[in-house]
Amino acid sequence: MGSDCLFCRIVAGELPADEVHREPGIIAFKDIHPVAETHVLVIPERHIEDLRQLQEEDAPLWLRLAQVANVVAADLGHEEGYRFYVSVGSAGGQTVPHLHIHVMAGSMRRLPS
Repeated sequence: MGSDCLFCRIVAGELPADEVHREPGIIAFKDIHPVAETHVLVIPERHIEDLRQLQEEDAPLWLRLAQVANVVAADLGHEEGYRFYVSVGSAGGQTVPHLHIHVMAGSMRRLPS
């Protein structure tokens, strides 16, 4: 964990988050700058910078992150459909260097950057 990683600090309880789901190894919380009616971030508790750092042994974690995205969308009333968005690296628009999935549903307020 990097002491300057925003999401690691949320996982550690040092910063508040509006959690919608938590289980061992994974947390989901509302984005503080939503770009859709529903905008939730699903993250692993373990610090992984982005998709490029996933290893073969992380396959179950990646699967579970996707499953949690489905659960969160359904729990928030969007079982009919939602958007699943992952940025990789700052050149790909990733603003927090900790792997996260954006779960967005409903009308978009602005395009994610």
